[in-house]
This record gives sequence, C-alpha cells and structure tokens, in this order.
Amino acid sequence: MATYKPVVVPAFPKLGEKITQDTLYWRGYKTPVQIKEFGAVNKIDFSPVPPYNYAVTASSRIHIYGRYSQEPIKTFSRFKDAAYCATYRDDGNLLVAGSEEGSIRLFDISGRAPLRQFDGHTKAVHVVGFLSDKYRIFSGGDDYSSSLWDIPSATEIVSYSEHTDYVRCGCASKVNADVFITGSYDHTVKLFDARTKSSVMTIEHGQPVESVLLFPSGGLLVSAGGRYVKVWDVLKGGQLLVSLKNHHKTVTCLCLNSSGQRLLSGSLDRHVKIYSTTSYKIVHSFNYATSILSLAMSPQDETIVVGMTNGVLNVKHRKPEESKEKSGKKRQPTYRTYVKGRTYMPKQEDFCVSKPVKRVLRKYDKLLKSFQSSKALDAVLEPPIRLYTPEVTVAVMQELHRRGTLRSALAGRDEKQINLLLTFVARRVIEPRFTPVLVTVADMITDIYQPVVGQSAIVDRQFLRLQEAVGKEIDYQEELLEVLGMMDTLFATFTTKKSTYLEENQSNGLTETIETNRNN
Repeated sequence: MATYKPVVVPAFPKLGEKITQDTLYWRGYKTPVQIKEFGAVNKIDFSPVPPYNYAVTASSRIHIYGRYSQEPIKTFSRFKDAAYCATYRDDGNLLVAGSEEGSIRLFDISGRAPLRQFDGHTKAVHVVGFLSDKYRIFSGGDDYSSSLWDIPSATEIVSYSEHTDYVRCGCASKVNADVFITGSYDHTVKLFDARTKSSVMTIEHGQPVESVLLFPSGGLLVSAGGRYVKVWDVLKGGQLLVSLKNHHKTVTCLCLNSSGQRLLSGSLDRHVKIYSTTSYKIVHSFNYATSILSLAMSPQDETIVVGMTNGVLNVKHRKPEESKEKSGKKRQPTYRTYVKGRTYMPKQEDFCVSKPVKRVLRKYDKLLKSFQSSKALDAVLEPPIRLYTPEVTVAVMQELHRRGTLRSALAGRDEKQINLLLTFVARRVIEPRFTPVLVTVADMITDIYQPVVGQSAIVDRQFLRLQEAVGKEIDYQEELLEVLGMMDTLFATFTTKKSTYLEENQSNGLTETIETNRNN
C-alpha cells in the first residue's frame, strides 16, 4: 500500500509590515518591568537633572524611583487622603503635590516633612506645577478656581475663577515666567498671565479636557479630551492647526520626547500613540494590558513609564548602544556544520546506507489517514487553527472534497457545530484565496441543512449573515466590472491605430486602380 501523503497547505503571500526608522527606534526598548502601586497612578514626573529619578503619585503616597530600581528609594506619605500631580521643579530639588483635602504641599527631595503648605482651595487640587522662575506655584482644583502662590511667603498671589467645572490639568510656559495654562471639564483651555487679573486667551476644545501640553518654544499648545488630540497655534490667537482622532476611548495624558519631534498620547483604550510633530501622522504604537492614566519619558528618552488604572507601573528601558557595539564581533557561522556533506555525490564504489526519516503527522493528517473525515474537519475548526491559520482549514476541506467525503463530514452536526461552520464560511468566503473552496462548502451546507431552517434562531441568523456577505461581494464584483469597462473605454480612446505597410500598399493600389479606370 502506498504511503500516506500529508495535506499540502498552499502558501499565500502575506503583506509585510512597513519597517521605518521609527519602527526600529521604538522597538529598541527592552521588555517592560512591572511595578505594583497602591492605587491608580494619576501622575508620573521625571526629575530634570541626573540621575533622572521619577516621582509616581498613586493613592495617598508619592514614591520616588531610580531609573533602574524596582523599589521606591523615597516615599512621601504625609497625606490624609489621595495625593495628586507630584511635579518636580526645574532644578530637581523641590517637589509639589496637590491633595484630595484641598491643600498643596511642597517637599524637599532630601527631607520627608513638607516645607510649605498652601491652603486656599475648598475642594480637591488635581493640578499643580512650578512657573519657570522657580519661586511661584500655580494650581487648579475642583472648586473651579486656578490660583498662583508665592513659595517664600507661602501666600496666595492671585486667584482666577473663570472655569465653570473641575480644573484637572495644566502646564507652565518655559519661555515666559508669568504664563501658565489650565484645562477644565467645561471643555475650555485658558491661558493666564500673572500680570493680569483675568485670562488672556480661551480655547474651546469641545470635550472635557484631560491633559494640556505646551511645546518648549511656547508657540504651540496641545490639548487632549474625549477621543481628540488637538494642536493650537498660541501665537495666532489660539488657531486650530490639526485635530487628531486616533484613539477609541478618552485620551488621558500627553508627553513630548526630548527633541520635541515626537508627541505621545495615552488613552483608556490601552494604547500609546506616537505622532510626528511635523506631519502629525502616527509613526508607532504601544499596546498595554489595561487603561492608561499617566505617561512620562525621561529627559534623554531612555525610559518610558506608563501608569495604569489597576495600579501597575510599566517601565520600558532603552537598550544601551554600547552593548550593541560589543556584540558586533562576528562569530564563526555554525550553519556549515549542519549542512556539511549534504552536497556530496557518492562514487560508484561507495556503499550507501539510507537512514529512514520519521515523519511526524499533524492531528488532522492522522485522522485523514484513518479515514475519519468528520473528526478531521473538527480538528481544523478548533480556535488556534481556525482563527490564525485559516488556510489549513480550507486545505483540509479541499482534500475532503477531492476524496468525495466532504458532504458526509459536514452532515450530522448539532446546532453549535453548524453555527461554528457557518461563522467561518461567512467570514472567509469573501477572501479571493478561499472563495473557490468555500463556495462549494457553503452550497453543501445549504443543501444538507435546508430542511432544518427555522428550527434554530442561531443557525438562521448565521444563514442570513452568509447571504448578506455573498450579496455584498456580488455587488462589489459588479461594481468592479463596471469600473473595468469604463477603464477599457478610456484606454481605447487613448490608443491610436497605426496602419501597417500591407494596408498602405493595398490602399495605394486601390487608389491607382480607380485613377486608371477614370483615365480610360
């Protein structure tokens, strides 16, 4: 008896991912380190000075982590309730944070007790930060107010009550020491100047504003709220430059890299999108386990830290360039060892000993070998094969059809199995590589189970889906044929028919004959 030949699965060309310089760069980060915090991480801020430690605000504590430490090197826990928005000063010596009880605390990095406490807000303070002169602090709270504080005297300089909802984000200008910006759930972003008693600019975002970011030049402002990330030109009075809608859920945080050429946005849809600030197109994307609340990059782009709603801190470090240079030393290829003697041609006097190669058959091949058609079809309808390698499922169906046992394999199935089959066929029948086989399968399923139509709502729904998919594909093919006819007509008008040498001689001969007849 002839040996069994395994099912041949045809290889189809795959669309390769476009590899760009950005793809290679952002893939250069190591496998992330996971750190568990006490609660949702609402703020991450890197120290602007070496060794670039970062402050993580979660629950009622502020943890200071080293770049490569997985345990906090310092903790500030002098909060009765939740702490918010711990932010470093430009010199890295002071840290300011808001709180749920409405007070603002100023900490020295080398100490533990707060240096100053600023009281004035009547509700939770969710946003705090330093102005670029290092001696003043701005804040925004759930009492709809934004305030400016003097550090040496611990007094309030000015308070603005222009927002009509919670103030949840803000940033300060690095160019002008008197300018800071706040974003609110009243859908507006307001620009304040400490020298005036009211805001100097109001921008309507259109959604509750979750994060704002000012470019280092001070000319461009980025706001995030809802599913939108919007870029505004501050120098042109708040003119909208571009509106980006690439997230599926609310965008919660924004971040720039050290050069300002890449903008990062984190969202509740578990993705971090990276945009080019020249074209504002996505150049890369990171996927995370749960919804993202906060995001930060180290000043030299060596570390990306993401805080999530489940209290997990995800830390990615960039692979050092030095190790790449060290590992650049070429090693002797071992491939030659394995292929040695493969191309040797035996001589006439040589005695050849053949070693039988044991062939390992897959589960569906074993079942086909023992003529168990129905079980072989069940084996290729399992989720790992059906979802990720559908070409294997279709190849087995084609083999069963060649053997003439496809109808018997499809028959005698219960409601769940019929639903599975119809789901697969309705989803894949429109793919050109599978259409010839699956049209035959769909025809057989319809023929076999036509008598039971109307007995199961689930099966009826799948038959309607199959009908809809086939109908849409037929309409699509008809439209393509119409377009092809239009193109053929256009191409026909563009091409001019050139007369051949024989046609010219024939026409000339006919003309000469007519002229001779006229002369006679």
